[in-house]
Amino acid sequence: MSGKNRNSQIVYSTNPDYRLNEPEPERQTLPPQQQNLRVMLDKKQRGGKQVTLVTGFIGSNDDLEQLGKNLKAKCGTGGSVKDGEILVQGDNRAKILEFLTKQGYKAKQAGG
Repeated sequence: MSGKNRNSQIVYSTNPDYRLNEPEPERQTLPPQQQNLRVMLDKKQRGGKQVTLVTGFIGSNDDLEQLGKNLKAKCGTGGSVKDGEILVQGDNRAKILEFLTKQGYKAKQAGG
């Protein structure tokens, strides 16, 4: 369904405590110095292909998308941003850690 009210199908509820689902307010993005990012290599359920995974970002989806775009451009490769994580194709842990620390983020390499 599209539109402002996704619950417009509800006409009547017998539950006295029922409230329409209000959209969550957008999360405030923490400054880079307060972010604790983890950079790891992941091969699980990817057909044996490696991706560099960046997790731990706290903030709005727009800021996460922008950071993902910057990381993909820095590495010169593709990737995606979903479920609060940034996936960059290939093993680019060193480039990503260097980029994040230069931008002021607290980033650590995690995993093997």
